[in-house]
Amino acid sequence: MAAGLSTRMRSATPKHFHPLLGRPMVDWVIAVARELGADPLVVVTSPQSVDRFDGVTVAVQDEPRGTGDAVAAAREALDGFDGDVYVLSGDTPLLTAEVLTALRDEHRRAAADATLLSFEPDTPFPYGRVVRDPASGAVLEVVEEGDTTDEQRAIRELNSSTYVFRTEPLWRALDRLDARNAQGELQLTDAIAHVIADGGAAAAHRSEDPRAPIGVNTRADLATAGAVLRARVNEAHMLAGVTIVDPHSTWIEADVELEADATIHPFTVLRGRTRIAAGAEVGPHAVLADAVVGKDALVGPFCYLRPGTVLEEGAKAGAFVEIKNSRLGRGAKVPHSSYVGDAEIGEGANVAAGNITANYSHHPEREKGRTVIGRNVRTGVDNAFVAPVEIGEDAWLAPGTVITEDVPPGSLAGFPPRQITKEGWVYDKRDDDAD
Repeated sequence: MAAGLSTRMRSATPKHFHPLLGRPMVDWVIAVARELGADPLVVVTSPQSVDRFDGVTVAVQDEPRGTGDAVAAAREALDGFDGDVYVLSGDTPLLTAEVLTALRDEHRRAAADATLLSFEPDTPFPYGRVVRDPASGAVLEVVEEGDTTDEQRAIRELNSSTYVFRTEPLWRALDRLDARNAQGELQLTDAIAHVIADGGAAAAHRSEDPRAPIGVNTRADLATAGAVLRARVNEAHMLAGVTIVDPHSTWIEADVELEADATIHPFTVLRGRTRIAAGAEVGPHAVLADAVVGKDALVGPFCYLRPGTVLEEGAKAGAFVEIKNSRLGRGAKVPHSSYVGDAEIGEGANVAAGNITANYSHHPEREKGRTVIGRNVRTGVDNAFVAPVEIGEDAWLAPGTVITEDVPPGSLAGFPPRQITKEGWVYDKRDDDAD
């Protein structure tokens, strides 16, 4: 169910699409449903969000009339299906396959028509209470907090709004829902009592993980869920052989790939489809987005690698360096205080401090240019490269120079205020030194 608004989030963005570790919140729920092998997988959403989902069947709840109405909106999409139906809320990103498998197993063990996932948190939540028969412990109903008596409000077992239903009892119960409650909505929780009233059996499975069923309703809840997911993601990487020096200050999004023996230092953020190879060290205070870091490469501290950046084996992007849409060849270095964008830097090249690639022309009709710095080039401090421009391999550049013209291999170029190029100077100097 992903048709709700963002009333308590105080946001123009629907609640289910707020990001958590690189994914919209609802995508975490969809991912766990896929892990369970749900087929068909139906997402109920609002008319405004129909185009936000790929690879699932989408059903539309035309008006926000409550959770019961949302589930009823999926009826047509499930026409002919007669198995067990999971009902998951799109604002419960902490659910795990282990918890949901245990719920399904209890549903089948109890031969129930409806089974809900309950939990007992350490601190109270404004959730529905699971009312049981005092003698047998059987589930009688779920009462939303706004409709509870004082006695019911003291119940510690809460409903998580996560369920497994047999198909026919579910549809019959939904047909009997009405809006005579404090919320004035068609509430799925009332379906439990209707299942029982129709002679069916209801059960509840208490989650062993009290955090897994918790929903997100506010920005504070969003931050709490993010911290739990961060810990899970980091632990999985560490168990797979990655060193994360301080997991509490390290944020790694869900689609990031890390090889064993990579090291991630504190206050590092890895986003998108970033890939870090074995032996590489990243951070501290580094941000990488859709970047590739090769074997034994070094990143940071205080470094920003933007989308399209590739560091080959042994390359280095050092302190106060920003790189975008560029490739650093094997062993190439940008050690400090430089910006490299839309560039190719050859194997073994060293880009000195204060270097900048200038890719945009002042003429709006001209396309962005690209800078090519060849193998074993040595730039000077405070060089600027006005693209498109190419520096041949083995060239040297004088400090404080704006490079506007191509530099042939083995040349010395620079000498402000205008660029002067001494072709072959580096090679001639090597010959002189050898005599």
